[in-house]
Amino acid sequence: MERILAIQIKRIGDLILTAPAIRLLRRHRPDAHITLITADAAGQLASCIPGIDEHLNYRSGKSNPAIWATLLSEHYDVSLDFDGTDRSVAMSLVAGAAKRCAYTKRAVGFPRSIIFTHTNCASLKKLHTIDHMCALLETMDIIPETRPEPLQLEIPVSIQEKSQQILQQHDLSPDTEFALIHPGTARSEKYWSPADWATVIDHLVTERNLPIVITGGSDEEEIAHITSIQSSCSREARNQIVDLSGTISLTQTAYVISQAHIALGVDTAAMHLASAFERPQIVLYGPTNPYHWRPLNQQAQVILAGHDQPLGEDDFQIKTPETSMDLITRQLVIQTINQQLNRS
Repeated sequence: MERILAIQIKRIGDLILTAPAIRLLRRHRPDAHITLITADAAGQLASCIPGIDEHLNYRSGKSNPAIWATLLSEHYDVSLDFDGTDRSVAMSLVAGAAKRCAYTKRAVGFPRSIIFTHTNCASLKKLHTIDHMCALLETMDIIPETRPEPLQLEIPVSIQEKSQQILQQHDLSPDTEFALIHPGTARSEKYWSPADWATVIDHLVTERNLPIVITGGSDEEEIAHITSIQSSCSREARNQIVDLSGTISLTQTAYVISQAHIALGVDTAAMHLASAFERPQIVLYGPTNPYHWRPLNQQAQVILAGHDQPLGEDDFQIKTPETSMDLITRQLVIQTINQQLNRS
């Protein structure tokens, strides 16, 4: 049996966008044993990625002796470093697979040049991240049949059942339509203003008759941002908000997003989850380039700061200057919401 080690120890969004490569790998190596290494909170999503036989989760700041021992003892045939960080390179070295694969850019210099045996020259600057991840499989003579490879996740039944209970505790039955707002992200320069979010929430509640579910992490800055948004909402809107931020797991968040009638947020992992479950969504970009990170869901609308309309397929550019989120108007977001909801 061929034993394959896949290493993706970056952030949650990076792991989600690696899932299509894992799916492609499984399709071409149906009998292989595939081990996936993730890191920290992202590891929660491993159970949602089809095609994995074994999962190891690295804990930053810890010694992780069990993981290093496993890498030393398992005798892998192939290792795939989707990451290129010093730690992932060390994992490739310790695993000692006969075929050690990485991106050409990440295999330059000593000792990287002697650690990796096969490289792929795909450039993230010229590709969507999903295509970039799938390109690494070309080192195994695996070529995507379609581009992009579809992004699909599967939430375990036990997580679905627990998440349904959480929604029902807030009077959201399986038949209740709601709008999902995920305003936070790891980088505060990607925040949209609380006043603008509040205006959008007021519109969704009063004009579209949709209750609001807010999701997010437990970071203090993100919680403060969400609190500011809610305090800026009208009283009527505040009464229709279910705030789950910082209170549910990442996999439970994924399920809640999968049930949304429409999902709105900034460039962050939650919007990739909405894409994986093909939810109608609106995503706001400014400091980051949507060419590389946009959701490829056909029901996604991308708004880039400084533009007066959502981007069309021909509007995404490899080189896009960083812009301030303040240039996104609430009027454009509300207009796009109405267009999305009127189509659904």
